[in-house]
Amino acid sequence: MALRLGKLYDALVEAGASQAVAKEASEEVAEYDRRMHDIERKLTRLEALQSITSAGVIAILVRVYWP
Repeated sequence: MALRLGKLYDALVEAGASQAVAKEASEEVAEYDRRMHDIERKLTRLEALQSITSAGVIAILVRVYWP
């Protein structure tokens, strides 16, 4: 069973959507939210790797060009 956003489900049902449609919509939004969280986590990891790589390149350039 997929994760469902309870408040969204309740709001859709209260707004007049059927329970099946509200369930499907809230599960779809929850899946989208999960995917966005995964993307953010991967982006944070890439940013850290970029910082490490930049520091390594600067260290090499300093060593090569600094007497």
